[in-house]
Amino acid sequence: MGGGSAIPVQSMIKVPATDVKRAVAQVRELEAAGCVIVRAAVPDEESAQALAEIKKRIKIPLVADIHFNYRLALAAIESGADKIRLNPGNIRRQEEIKAVVGAAKRRGIPIRVGVNSGSLNTVRRPTSDVRRENLAHRMAGAALDYVRIIEKLKFRDIVISLKTPDICSTVESYRLIAGKVDYPLHLGMTATGPLIPAIVKSSLGIGILLLEGIGDTIRVSLTGDPVEEVKAGREVLQATGLSGGVEIISCPTCGRCRVNLPRIVHRFQNALHLTPNTLHGSLRVAIMGCEVNGPGEAKEADIGLAFGGRNALLFRKGRILRKVKEGEAVSALLSELSNYPFKRRFS
Repeated sequence: MGGGSAIPVQSMIKVPATDVKRAVAQVRELEAAGCVIVRAAVPDEESAQALAEIKKRIKIPLVADIHFNYRLALAAIESGADKIRLNPGNIRRQEEIKAVVGAAKRRGIPIRVGVNSGSLNTVRRPTSDVRRENLAHRMAGAALDYVRIIEKLKFRDIVISLKTPDICSTVESYRLIAGKVDYPLHLGMTATGPLIPAIVKSSLGIGILLLEGIGDTIRVSLTGDPVEEVKAGREVLQATGLSGGVEIISCPTCGRCRVNLPRIVHRFQNALHLTPNTLHGSLRVAIMGCEVNGPGEAKEADIGLAFGGRNALLFRKGRILRKVKEGEAVSALLSELSNYPFKRRFS
């Protein structure tokens, strides 16, 4: 990651690593959704040992998430972990850091310095703006101090993350660290809540930074299914113009719409099985429900459907191809997609 490489989407195994069968099944679902890197919690020796068996059955790199006990990092490295995440808030002793760095150096794997606001001591201030500013500086300072310790050990294969539940604090933390180091930055927010609030917060925080040219890999953290994290992450990359794919433009519908547009959009979206590894470009598909904005949006898209009543006009690159009935809408769109020059698989 970094150095102009494509930005990988990450997620995390949300079952115990010791439950190898379920962990592997979850990683395979994540792989199919487009996850490029996956992290596993390692709270004990048994979990560290389980990484070896998980790695045998998955294709993507496996990161060991280490807190409190540096010996678990050593055990995870011995089990073949592809990267170690250390938390400066709970692994602080220099001799412990030195031991992990030495093992990572011998194995040739990177270390992620992962700072979370929940691992820093709380400092009370009179206003939220002052608290946020103070937190951002403390987050960046904690990461920078830890990085300098690692650098003194002649180790520079480092990734940095600085996560808070607050958009402003998170963005400012990354801005601060980006101005001081040239290491890859893993973007994300933490403890953002259930699906919709978490997606909104993460999309804003991560999106702002990506649009400023900050960030080399991302994770959208959700309280729920990790596959949804990957889907959301891919949407963020596509919305910021940093990855290819099929972008769906569809109207919110109103009383003018005479077809079940949500069902059509849902069926079309489910029929797309595109992953970052199979895309070679971007393509916009418009699915519009009435004659007000429908024809205009459909003409502007690469492929478009503009309904008027129960029938729609099918557009390609601004040109009307034919009329399509409601029941033919999804198959017509998929048929047109097959004419575009990137690998795909549709069902």
